[in-house]
Amino acid sequence: MQVQVIDYTAKDAPQRFVESLKTTGFGVLKNHPIEQSLVESIYKNWAQFFDDNDKHNFAFDPEKQDGYFATEISEVAKGHSIKDIKEYYHVYPWGRIPASLKDEILNYYQEASKLAATLLDWVEQYSPEHISKEYSEALSHMIKDTPNTLLRVLHYPPLTGEEELGSLRAAAHEDINLLTILPAANEPGLQVQVRDGSWYDIPADFGNLIINIGDMLQEASSGYFPSTSHRVVNPSGEDAKKSRISLPLFLHPRSEVALSEKHTQESYLLERLRELGVK
Repeated sequence: MQVQVIDYTAKDAPQRFVESLKTTGFGVLKNHPIEQSLVESIYKNWAQFFDDNDKHNFAFDPEKQDGYFATEISEVAKGHSIKDIKEYYHVYPWGRIPASLKDEILNYYQEASKLAATLLDWVEQYSPEHISKEYSEALSHMIKDTPNTLLRVLHYPPLTGEEELGSLRAAAHEDINLLTILPAANEPGLQVQVRDGSWYDIPADFGNLIINIGDMLQEASSGYFPSTSHRVVNPSGEDAKKSRISLPLFLHPRSEVALSEKHTQESYLLERLRELGVK
């Protein structure tokens, strides 16, 4: 199994991208509109933030879910009992953001959200008619003026050798949202699971943009678009001494948007947050 790298500027990019999502749960784009220099600057500046004890002054709000999540309280992936080896910061335009980092990170948030709307249009365009007619509204409209789309700045610290046995930087999981937009991280490690249970590396050349399906799109498409398990494995050797920064944008509809007869965005999210133990 090989996740194909698709040229965003190619005429057949929309069709090939959606085919890749359907087949593997992932699509990888090159020559996309997100400026690599912006991504590199964010990685550098937020690495400094995570190295500073001032981060604890932004401890997360349990109700709003914005702010800094320390390693000690980070997620336990659904179906697992060991915490991931990571710390992270939840960025919302309405939330708390360190002043020195705010303008740059919100610029990225806006640019990535704009691209995301285009990608959702591609998904809808190449959804079978019997699937697309079930969407409660246009997929790209679901995220219009939403306060719920989350930009997570992730930091995987260097490994010390004292980690709990069996722990991973990110254990196997599926994302909750519609789509996740992820610039290739500054270090490799992202893998996807295929139907036979095997794990494969995602093409992660610096500059690629990695997109995967989340549970909400799976719910909205009655399972046509699969939310695929993925993980971040621990590096070995000298690479274990390196930290890893990652910048996933989780596309969430407005709270009232109906995903299916059973769930709105709000009801689905609350159910999953309780399963993760962070709500």
